[in-house]
Amino acid sequence: MRTCIDHLIALSHIDGPRVKREASFLSKRLESLRMNKNITNDAYLDAGAIQGAFEMIAHLIDMGVSQKEIHSQLRQQLDRARNIELKHPGLNDAIEQGRAS
Repeated sequence: MRTCIDHLIALSHIDGPRVKREASFLSKRLESLRMNKNITNDAYLDAGAIQGAFEMIAHLIDMGVSQKEIHSQLRQQLDRARNIELKHPGLNDAIEQGRAS
């Protein structure tokens, strides 16, 4: 979660389809982790807020919001993701492990 935000922020231009793919990946990965009892329901719900924010950011991009504002929104989500990781240690790694599969 934190890692995917870092990757998005590093891009010079962030497009809607890319953010939508990250939202979809996060949604599927969180569901899998929850169903397999690798994360708690609380972690699932907390991380789901980031997934929802990705969807909102993708819509902002589609509406033509400036890249400066998109980067600002992503930085806010990065702060949120860091706080979620403090509350649920290992969540970022568990999510990112799904990229290899």
